[in-house]
Amino acid sequence: MDLFLEQLFNGLAIGAIYALITLGLALVYGILGVLHVAHAGVYTIGAYVGYGVFAATGNLALAFAVSMAFCALCGIAIERLVYAPLMKYPPYVPLISSIALFMAVEEVCRLVAGPYVLSFSTNLPFPALSFAGVRFSPNLVGVYVISGTIFFLLWFLTTKTETGLALRATAMDAPIASSVGINSALAVDTAFALGSAIAAVAGILVGIYYNEVHPDMGAMPAYKSLALIVVGGLGSVEGAVAASLLLGVAETLLIGFAAIPLPRDALAFIAMIVVLMWRPTGLFGTRS
Repeated sequence: MDLFLEQLFNGLAIGAIYALITLGLALVYGILGVLHVAHAGVYTIGAYVGYGVFAATGNLALAFAVSMAFCALCGIAIERLVYAPLMKYPPYVPLISSIALFMAVEEVCRLVAGPYVLSFSTNLPFPALSFAGVRFSPNLVGVYVISGTIFFLLWFLTTKTETGLALRATAMDAPIASSVGINSALAVDTAFALGSAIAAVAGILVGIYYNEVHPDMGAMPAYKSLALIVVGGLGSVEGAVAASLLLGVAETLLIGFAAIPLPRDALAFIAMIVVLMWRPTGLFGTRS
């Protein structure tokens, strides 16, 4: 039983990290209708910037702050320089550009930082805890606390503030939102900045949790997160979080605990196929 609970809590932590990565895609798709594959590149940049700042200063809080700010600016730059000029073309054009940009980011990281796996050897500043016979390491506790705080703040921002109202209105109909005085361009920038800053947090957490940062670390999240936003419902933030948590638990329990002979990374795509057959709009998507 203790092993089951340990795997369950580990799965929730992995799912929380998936959710942090996937949130940015859900925000961008909800407001712009673009499958933002390059978001995984921003996640990789966040990990490298966080690692570099921590290696130089030893200050983990500063590493998070600098990485989040830098990635937020990267997100806004991607929207303005890459997506905005391409929105007049069919949807596959910005998608192809996004994939190309992601691949370019991987190569730039490889050229600048080297093709090596860097060790992000530190612990998050949280105490170790025990519950129901299961020991929670400082990093595991940190993942729970940090991701839970971000989920709450994002929920509050999007549902209880004027900024959230602008985001939701722009996602529903940007021209109408603009006609009633909402700055749709600012709302789009805000969505990219928020999603990219959260991706930076995810990159640092993954680097610390697995003690590694490398140029290819965004490859699987790039495609797994696309499957997750489809499962949760395209553009649904709640769906992205729910699907990510479910996947993290399923991967850990089915592959790690029950030892089902399936590739771990295949579960997201199996889930996507099953959900699309049952509910084409996703778990939290609205039927048209």
